[in-house]
Amino acid sequence: MVRSLLTLGDLTREELFKIFQKALELKAGIKGRKAIGVLKNKIVGILFEKPSTRTRVSFESASLRLGGHAIYLSSNDLQLRRGEPVKDTARVLGGYLDVLVARVYDHGTVEELAQYSGITVINALSDLAHPTQAICDLFTILEVKGTLDGLTLAYIGDGNNVCQSLLECCAMAGVHMVAACPEGYHPKPDILNNVFNIAEKTGSRISIVHDPKEAAKGADILYADVWVSMGEEGEKEEKMKALKGYQINADLLKVAAKGALVMHCLPAYRGQEITDAVIEGPQSIVWRQAENKTHGAAAILAFFLE
Repeated sequence: MVRSLLTLGDLTREELFKIFQKALELKAGIKGRKAIGVLKNKIVGILFEKPSTRTRVSFESASLRLGGHAIYLSSNDLQLRRGEPVKDTARVLGGYLDVLVARVYDHGTVEELAQYSGITVINALSDLAHPTQAICDLFTILEVKGTLDGLTLAYIGDGNNVCQSLLECCAMAGVHMVAACPEGYHPKPDILNNVFNIAEKTGSRISIVHDPKEAAKGADILYADVWVSMGEEGEKEEKMKALKGYQINADLLKVAAKGALVMHCLPAYRGQEITDAVIEGPQSIVWRQAENKTHGAAAILAFFLE
């Protein structure tokens, strides 16, 4: 049966760590300019309904680095724009491609693509989840720290798709995570219930709080995301008001663990969710995190296609 990556729930804990190890190996090969033919003669379709810098380029470059071919498919250039059913597009693309990387508005779209295409579908962001981001983020922490054991990640902001996948990934990996979210912007209850169940088995401690300083206290990693995501422009004023104060700044760093790392999935809006001084400061690993999206993407592609 063909497997897809729609949420972190599509992987076991052991498979997650296999992908981390694969990312380390492939990064060494890519950095060493060694030819890697993992995806030789494989065609990777990249279907995006939303604009992207990091996710799109990382998957395209990863495909090419591994000897494959990437085809970018903007939804505006497909018959989807004229109302062709997703299942029809899925069946057709399944006959042309070896894997489909999809960035969509509605999570139901990636589910339908996976159901009808007959090939591996990788969720490169939906309204529910961003599993590839979480995998690349924890890989970055593992690379920098050398271990994930005993670490605490504090997420500051909206309990959105990025937050939900981070919660799931941290729980699976045994990383402790505290998410500071305003009232009304918590992660979905069903997601949380699943995360708590996973954490009970791995020993991860997961909690949701309202106070950013409470979340940051003693944390090894501080993590931020934008206050207003694509597709939420109509909620901008309301969200800006609710998230005021949910900012990673010098004061928040003071209550975190000494030498705490700072992460951001980008794009960053300096002066809102993070200050310029912090993202450009010595504790920021944001640019390494961004680069590792290529190596994480390579590992994910290799895991599903090898």
